[in-house]
Formats: sequence, C-alpha cells, structure tokens
Amino acid sequence: MSQEAAPAVGAQVLQEQRAAGSKMHASPEIISENSTWVRPLREEMGLVIVGQTHLLDRLLIALLTNGHVLLEGVPGLAKTLALKTLANCISLRFKRLQFTPDMLPADIVGTMIYNPQDGAFRTKHGPIFSNLILADEINRAPAKVQSALLEAMQERQVTIGDETYPLPAPFLVLATQNPLEQEGTYPLPEAQIDRFMMKVIVDYPTRGEERAILDAMATTEPMIVPRAVVTTSQVAAARHVVNMLFVDDKVRDYIVDIVLATRPPIAAGLNLNGYVQNGASPRATIALTLAARAMAFLNGRHFVTPQDVKTVAMDVLRHRVSVTYEAEAENVTSENVIEKILNTLPVP
Repeated sequence: MSQEAAPAVGAQVLQEQRAAGSKMHASPEIISENSTWVRPLREEMGLVIVGQTHLLDRLLIALLTNGHVLLEGVPGLAKTLALKTLANCISLRFKRLQFTPDMLPADIVGTMIYNPQDGAFRTKHGPIFSNLILADEINRAPAKVQSALLEAMQERQVTIGDETYPLPAPFLVLATQNPLEQEGTYPLPEAQIDRFMMKVIVDYPTRGEERAILDAMATTEPMIVPRAVVTTSQVAAARHVVNMLFVDDKVRDYIVDIVLATRPPIAAGLNLNGYVQNGASPRATIALTLAARAMAFLNGRHFVTPQDVKTVAMDVLRHRVSVTYEAEAENVTSENVIEKILNTLPVP
C-alpha cells in the first residue's frame, strides 16, 4: 500500500472536530472509520507471529500513543521478529541495535566526519534515524550510550556536534532486557526507565502455540514477508482519534487514585506500609490514560471503561513502582503491590 495513499475515511470530519475544541469527543462512526486497519494489521502480523497477543497489543498501543516499550523475557520469544513484522506491515524503517559494553554514543546517533578534500566536517547520521528501533539488551550499554538514547526517546531529536536533528515520525523504541544474564550489565537508571511508557513481560507460549510454532517455523525455507496493510497517514489519523476518546470524570478519578495508591502515604492505608519505596510519578498518570484510550480504540469503543484501565495498569506501572528491602525479603514484588491496589480500590 502506498505511503501517499489518502488518509482514513472521515479525516475531514475529524479535523472539524479538533478545530471545534478539545472538549469534542470522537463519535462511534469516527472510531469505526479510523480503525479499519487494525484487524488487517493483526491478521497480517498473525501470519508470522504465533500467539503473543499481549505483546502485539502493547506494540499497537505504543504506536497509537507515541510511547516506548521495555520488554523483558528470555531469548527466542519473537521480540525482535514482532517489531520487524510491525515495521513491514506499515512500511516503516526498522533498525536493530545490539548493545554491548564497548559501544559509543556515536554508534547510535552518528558523528561528524572530516572531509580532507574541502576541509569541512560532514554529519553522518546513525541508525537512530529510523522509525522503529530495537534496542537489544539495552542494559549492556554503558551510561553514555544510554543517555544518548534517552534524549532521542524523550525529545525525539539528537544532537551531533552543534546541530540538533529531529527524528522521523513515527518514532518508537522497543528495548529488551535479558532477565537471565545480569553479569557485566549496567542497570537502567530510574530516570530512563520512567521514559518507557510500558514494561511488558514476554512469557513462554502455551503448548498449542508451541506446536503451531513448530509447524510454521521448523523449515529452512525463507520466512513469510508480511505485506504493508496500513499507511503512516492512517496511523497519524488514529492517533488524533485516540486523543479524542471520551474519558468520564469517574474514570479519570479512578486513574488518579491508582497512581496515588502507589505512593507511600496512601499506600499505608492499603496495608502496603513498608513495602513501597517509591511510587509512580505524574508521568504514569498520563501514560495510563493514553494507554487506556488506545485499548478502547483497539476494541472499537469511543469511550474508556475502568476495565481498559485495569487491563493496561500492570504494564504501565510495574517499572515505576520500587519496593523496599523488607518487601524483597518477603518476596513481595512491584507486581504484587499493583495487584493489591487494583483488587482493593473500588471500581467506578
């Protein structure tokens, strides 16, 4: 499908609604017209990726909300394949960066190269100038490399020499961590972890999915190359629609209550006293709202339900809540804390 194809049906109506003011909300017709690409995209990715629906949905949420994803899982669970398949389905530029302890920031963002013929320096862009970036084993990179990636993720721009260059849109970073090998790694600082909209745990497939993987992949023949089924203009239009999904005041209060419950003062009232060291920041409130809107959009609804919030809450909060040594001694994880909060707080 051509990148120059016309935007999704209803884009003119959508622009009129946006011009009318931020209080306007997307109608069911607008949702239907601008989400026609979701099902074909899921089906096309399903030709290559067996199972992993949780991972694929989180990738779509990140794409719709302009967020980044941190994946944690053992090798061989199709993390790289999932992002590469997504890039092929939208005709986006994809780059895989294998992080190692000897990397330099210039290996990612680029550098200035001296040209002896005219005595001038020329800018050579690095692989970060792509739409989808797979940062493989990001915790193996030293601090300088991590900070260079941090600017690209947060500001969506990089600085080379004295010049600042904007990154292409859309721009999505999918970073992976290997939970098995921690020797020789550089743990991500809290400031950078918080830049990831979601942290997704990629688990093993079921027995049925494993058998399907065997039937599909146990061959020396080339893998199926998915075709492009959605344009960047359709994704951009869908992003605007997501921002216009209706979120009731009670749902907004519910989101705020969840985030506040991760912080020590209120956490004490939920029998979590002594377990929470640091709670989620206001960035979590924003991310939770956007992710819930994207989940509602993927389900074809023009409004957000409390269940949408609960569905994405674990992925949005698990890396933003840190537990105390006492909690670790009792094998209480941040996921246990979030589960307790979701199970305790009254649902509107």
